Amino acid sequence: MLNATSGSESFINCKRFRNLNEGAEDGEGTEASGSTQEVEAPGLHGTACVAALRPVSPLTAPRLPAFDPRRFRLETWLEAAILAGGEAAGAPVRGAAGSERRRLTTALTMVLLAAAVCTKAGKAIVSRQFVEMTRTRIEGLLAAFPKLMNTGKQHTFVETESVRYVYQPMEKLYMVLITTKNSNILEDLETLRLFSRVIPEYCRALEENEISEHCFDLIFAFDEIVALGYRENVNLAQIRTFTEMDSHEEKVFRAVRETQEREAKAEMRRKAKELQQARRDAERQGKKAPGFGGFGSSTVSGSSTAAMITETIIETDKPKVAPAPARPSGPSKALKLGAKGKEVDNFVDKLKSEGETIMSSNMGKRTSDATKVHAPPINMESVHMKIEEKITLTCGRDGGLQNMELHGMIMLRISDDKFGRIRLHVENEDKKGVQLQTHPNVDKKLFTAESLIGLKNPEKSFPVNSDVGVLKWRLQTTEESFIPLTINCWPSESGNGCDVNIEYELQEDNLELNDVIITIPLPSGVGAPVIGEIDGEYRHDSRRNTLEWCLPVIDAKNKSGSLEFSIAGQPNDFFPVQVSFVSKKNYCNIQVTKVTQVDGNSPVRFSTETTFLVDKYEIL
Repeated sequence: MLNATSGSESFINCKRFRNLNEGAEDGEGTEASGSTQEVEAPGLHGTACVAALRPVSPLTAPRLPAFDPRRFRLETWLEAAILAGGEAAGAPVRGAAGSERRRLTTALTMVLLAAAVCTKAGKAIVSRQFVEMTRTRIEGLLAAFPKLMNTGKQHTFVETESVRYVYQPMEKLYMVLITTKNSNILEDLETLRLFSRVIPEYCRALEENEISEHCFDLIFAFDEIVALGYRENVNLAQIRTFTEMDSHEEKVFRAVRETQEREAKAEMRRKAKELQQARRDAERQGKKAPGFGGFGSSTVSGSSTAAMITETIIETDKPKVAPAPARPSGPSKALKLGAKGKEVDNFVDKLKSEGETIMSSNMGKRTSDATKVHAPPINMESVHMKIEEKITLTCGRDGGLQNMELHGMIMLRISDDKFGRIRLHVENEDKKGVQLQTHPNVDKKLFTAESLIGLKNPEKSFPVNSDVGVLKWRLQTTEESFIPLTINCWPSESGNGCDVNIEYELQEDNLELNDVIITIPLPSGVGAPVIGEIDGEYRHDSRRNTLEWCLPVIDAKNKSGSLEFSIAGQPNDFFPVQVSFVSKKNYCNIQVTKVTQVDGNSPVRFSTETTFLVDKYEIL
């Protein structure tokens, strides 16, 4: 659990505070000096200060002096008043007069102690405290929360003797606000609704692992809503703006660092090649290879040094390439616009010249052709829709689908305000049983009856120049027939190692998968695999010890293929197999076929962009 606490530093001197009680006039403070303990602790602050005001007799209630801006800071006085509670908080407010009384009363009754996201069992996932509170205390409050709920009735809050829980269910989780019992319940409910709207902005799924992954983003957003226990006057758009501010300096730093890393790797390989060539020249001439100084007084021979440095470099019979000329001194051009692609090409050429060969079974083809399948540029109309789906899939190596989860969404973007009042005609031809959910501002009855997406209030318009999610869907299953692309990996042990056979088959004929890469892990330190038969192309990454099987397109005309290779190792060394691809056709077959105006039902020109992506696709 992520536990974060916020609070202001206390500045009340307890000895001075006690003296103020003893010398109070006109009914302020304690009634007598004997009602407080004689605690000599001038360094105590906050909670300790309240402890110093405990009455000796249980019949005498503690009373704090009235707020005086010349004596106390408002935040410090409020903290002590809240912790004291009861008459300690009420009497000083009654002692104030006029506008000061209204100010203090509002401050005392609007305190939000903590905001948390927890499971139905009371396990805290993310918790943000806005007053001084220990982790043990907040975990205890959240653990007691489920036991206080009455399942027979529907409420939005429950109370104990000390606090009030204001909550809202979110699928398998709860959004909980812990407040004082004197807080305004209407204001608390409005704050709760804002908290509940913030969470989907950062988490695609309302699940425990997704909340934990974006915990810091949620904490930053919570801090924009509440400060020192009091609600800030902000809306969802302002929170998004405050938390998503970019740093130009950070982008420049990252670009420079990546360029330096590429140059350092290239220089390392060049030096390794020079050492290896020097060793070969020495062996041809029958001389002893020169030694290279090690740490301290020890020395390492040239042959062993070159062998260690060039351990992972593939040797080829190409002639020696002259070293690149030294970089001229002067201003760096690492951030020159448009130079990124050229740098990548140069880097690949250097790798090829230094022995990092990218091989292909079809000699007439080149590896770069696999990356040429891209969606053409989309001509965006004034009404543009982006349909995006992401799949997470885990299969067993012996067959069987362990879990498959797919999330989809239709994002609407309107660039002309005259098309703000429109309706989307949705065609749903899915037969797999997806769960559909519309935006809260969308008319659900209209969508259920006529498959139209429109606002509840037809007089209002959709937001302009911003992406709005109007419809989302979810599919979760363990049915093997729903797997879009099956992968079978059969490693079998032989006398010299393992013979590995991998095959794929497209089960959804309506899909067209582009840029498919099937990544197979390899044992380390055994060299490159020997390819026997392959459909498509492959790349061997000696640094990451992986073999990438590259297929530009998999569709109904090319729905199956196989790869065979041999390498030293054990069958378990070739798992997990990972798959990545992109597609311009969505899996669930949900499309927007027509867009019309609310007034007159006149058609509106629109453009659509469909993307089907892989979030995680593994064969374990």
